[in-house]
Amino acid sequence: MLEDLSVTCPYCWETIPLELDLSAGSQQYIEDCSVCCRPIVVRLTVDEGGGFEVDVQGEDD
Repeated sequence: MLEDLSVTCPYCWETIPLELDLSAGSQQYIEDCSVCCRPIVVRLTVDEGGGFEVDVQGEDD
């Protein structure tokens, strides 16, 4: 189950798209910003009901 979400890059403040794989459950990974190419830490929390929360922050935060 894939979900598209727009987030704000913590470095350049541009809105960027993320494609989230909710079927993999909760996870943390690094994805480069498609605008400034800096590494963003993505924390995805998936609950048992299929809801999810996403937190993004800079790698050095």
